[in-house]
Amino acid sequence: MTSSVPTPQELLKIATDVARDAADTAYRMRAEGVFVAATKTTVTDVVTAADRAVERQILDALATLRPDDSVLGEEYGGSAAGEAGSGVRWIVDPIDGTVNYLYGLPHCAVSVAAEVDGEVVAGVVRNLYTGEEWTATAGGGAWRAGERLRCSGETDLGQALVATGFGYDPRRRAHQARVVAELIPHVRDIRRLGAAALDLCLAAEGRVDVYYEKGLAAWDHAAGALVATEAGLRVAGLGGLPAGPELLIAAPPALFPPLHDRLAALDAAGGP
Repeated sequence: MTSSVPTPQELLKIATDVARDAADTAYRMRAEGVFVAATKTTVTDVVTAADRAVERQILDALATLRPDDSVLGEEYGGSAAGEAGSGVRWIVDPIDGTVNYLYGLPHCAVSVAAEVDGEVVAGVVRNLYTGEEWTATAGGGAWRAGERLRCSGETDLGQALVATGFGYDPRRRAHQARVVAELIPHVRDIRRLGAAALDLCLAAEGRVDVYYEKGLAAWDHAAGALVATEAGLRVAGLGGLPAGPELLIAAPPALFPPLHDRLAALDAAGGP
C-alpha cells in the first residue's frame, strides 16, 4: 500500500465496498435473530451483537486496505492505527438505527465516512434492508442509484416536512419533546424515523425538507452530513457554530434561517 493520501473518489470506493459487505452481514445476522448484547447511556440505548460484529468486520477490512489510517467507531472508539500520520481517519457507524434494527423496522443503515486532515471528503450510507445507497465526495456531488441529488426547493417553513430524533436520556427527551410541541404548529409536520444518517440522506433528495437533532456523535452524521451538503443543504449548528453534539440543522438555504431562528428561540440546543 502507498503512504500517499488517496483522492476522495478512491476513498469512496473503499468506503462503499466495505459498507456493502458490512450491510450484507448485518442483514444476515438480523435474519438469524438479534439480541441485546449491552446498553450504553440508558437501558433503552441498546447495543446488539450485530453492532459489534459488523464494526469489527469494518475495522478489520480497513486495517487490511489502509493499515496506517485511524478509525473512529461507535462501538470500539478510536483505533491504535494511524500513528504513522497518514492523515486519513475513517468514521464508522456499523448500524445506525439500532433500535429499528432490533425491532425489524427497515430504516437502519451502515455509515462509513473518510476524513482527511479533519475534513470529511467521502461518505456512504447504505440501508441494509432495502439496499438503497447514498454516496458523496467533497465537491463531487451527492448521488443515489446514478442520479445526482438536489435538496428540496421549499421556501416556506410552514410547508416544510421536518425530520428529527430524540436522545435516550429521559430528561433530554422531555426537553426535546417540548421543542417539538412548540415547533409543530409552525411546520407542515414532523417525522421521527430513528436513524440520523438516513434522515440526512432523505433530506438530501427532498423526501423530507429539513432535519435537525441534538446529541449526535460524529459517527451519526459524518457520511450523511456530507451527502446533505453536497445535495445543497446548509448543515450547521446554532449561531454560526459547526454542526455537532449541541445541535445539527440541515436545511435548504431558504429554510435554514427561519428554522434556525425558531430552534434558537425554543432553546433546542439547551437542556440536558
